[in-house]
Amino acid sequence: MAALMRSVTSTVKAARRHSPSSVEELELELLLEALYQCHGYDFRGYDHALVARKVQALRLRLGLATISALQSRVLHDDETYNTLLRALYVSPALMFDDPLEVSMLRLSLGVSLHGAALPRVWLADCASPQQAWTLAILLEQEQLAPRTEIYATVASDTMLADAQHASLPMARLDELQANYVRSGGVGKLVDYFDVDADGLHAALKPELASRITWAQYNLVTDASFNEFQMILGQRTLPDFGLALRKRVLQLFDDSLAPFGMLALDRPLDDHDPLSRHYKPIMAGQPWYKRVA
Repeated sequence: MAALMRSVTSTVKAARRHSPSSVEELELELLLEALYQCHGYDFRGYDHALVARKVQALRLRLGLATISALQSRVLHDDETYNTLLRALYVSPALMFDDPLEVSMLRLSLGVSLHGAALPRVWLADCASPQQAWTLAILLEQEQLAPRTEIYATVASDTMLADAQHASLPMARLDELQANYVRSGGVGKLVDYFDVDADGLHAALKPELASRITWAQYNLVTDASFNEFQMILGQRTLPDFGLALRKRVLQLFDDSLAPFGMLALDRPLDDHDPLSRHYKPIMAGQPWYKRVA
């Protein structure tokens, strides 16, 4: 009997003992919970595998042994907290880095914006200042810039400050000229920028920058804040888990004007009730016009 009890006890203890992967899962859950409880940013509904990869990459980059060590740093050091937030955020975009996206924008801008008196475009979880600059330049080329407002939202006040004061080294602007040409751009990209006196940095021309309204906004928790003629969400949606994705798609639906344009990362599910509100503007592309 004693031998049996020892065997049962040993089995129970073994069942309670976490494997290394289970420990890391628990650490990740605690890190995300701490980020939510202490700072209000909720990544718990994001794609779990993607979040885990980003957290582990940051842990290694910072030279930390465990996710728990990263959590301690996040809770007690603002710089580490902001570094984690940037790491978990949507991957940064470069100007004109996706020729297909630029082509779809050129096609969609006139269709969705020309009929509105004061059209608004929402860059939800804007991937970088350069994503907003790309849109501003395209609007200028379509002669829509003077009356169109771009709303570019980001997750934190730190990201907001970075975006509002962003500029480019001239060497990088020269490199981005190749992106511009590949996406169908004509002329020189530098024509849309002011170069500082020492010739080392460039900033978007004030008349274009003034059409971009930057704001801190949380897609996970905040409600609809305006009505838009176009919503661009294709960069951020891949990071979301199924439940959060459904929530954000409903938010976009609540925010899109009749006959407005919605850009997604993949086609709407035919079984999704929202799909009846939309019609694709081109076969095979997840860009939609609202029809109901």
